[in-house]
Amino acid sequence: MERNRSVAAAIVKGAVAGAAATWIMTQATTWMYEPESDDAKARENEARGDRTAYEVAAEKAAGLAGTELSKEQRGQAGMAIHWATGIGAGIVYALLRRGAPRMAAGKGLAFGTGFYLLVDELMNPLLGLTPGPRAFPWQAHARGLGGHLAFGATTELVLEGFDRVV
Repeated sequence: MERNRSVAAAIVKGAVAGAAATWIMTQATTWMYEPESDDAKARENEARGDRTAYEVAAEKAAGLAGTELSKEQRGQAGMAIHWATGIGAGIVYALLRRGAPRMAAGKGLAFGTGFYLLVDELMNPLLGLTPGPRAFPWQAHARGLGGHLAFGATTELVLEGFDRVV
């Protein structure tokens, strides 16, 4: 029973940390995007067809369910997938960290880097959510890595806070 409670506690803590980290990552990537050149922004938007990977995922899911989404619905569903992915990643990190405390040695930066490489650079193209990495300007990759580093560090910071008080 005690083990189940500690797993449940890790899941709840991870969800909170993932939500906080998703918010911070969104703020960081927005901040990094704003000063980018119009050319870099246009090249990125052209590469992704003016849709985020999460919006494409929402469209694919709707298609599997036999329905179509309006642009507004696609944006809302894409945002929900974005948040669910971040919260899920926070849970995964909390559980990994619980089972292997050495995971925390990199203060979440190794996790953020791995998350970036696995999701942005590998899985998104493999699942057809984005074109391959070469389609994007370097600024998009730098922003993605920076955002995921912020995600990983924030996740670790929140979990360290929970370690101190709970």
